[in-house]
Amino acid sequence: MMTEDVAAACRILNEIIEIGGSTALEIPFSEVLFAQSYLDGIDKICCHVALDDQGEVAGFQWLGTHEDLPTDCADIATFTRRQPMLKGAGRAVFAETAKHAVALGFAQINATIRADNWMGLSYYDKMGFRDYSVAYGKPLRDGTPVDRISKRFDLRAGAAC
Repeated sequence: MMTEDVAAACRILNEIIEIGGSTALEIPFSEVLFAQSYLDGIDKICCHVALDDQGEVAGFQWLGTHEDLPTDCADIATFTRRQPMLKGAGRAVFAETAKHAVALGFAQINATIRADNWMGLSYYDKMGFRDYSVAYGKPLRDGTPVDRISKRFDLRAGAAC
């Protein structure tokens, strides 16, 4: 991701937040906050974008560190445009993200997904992530409890752990 990708990527994320039900994020981002979080954040390892045939951002994938994870395990978040969808965008960015993580010496990648986010759960399953743990009843801003499922990908094997 580069500075010129921020506006489009921020729009994609905010549309997903507005639709609801597929991200733990509930408050829309300003472009400044988005850049601080996904482009320049101190916890960022990398952030890749998927571009459509017109060169427009169709999705992005962030990889970063997280204090609750082992030092050899990176955390991942993936967001793709809902309309028009770009088939294969998630697979393409994951290939680049995984390659980058391996080059930096990471052994695993963690994804934590809302239990009611069937698209996200399905995506990570297709990428080879396997269930690792569940955090039960994490409240949304309105107090609604929603489980969070953590899945792990073993980079050493190139497959799920």
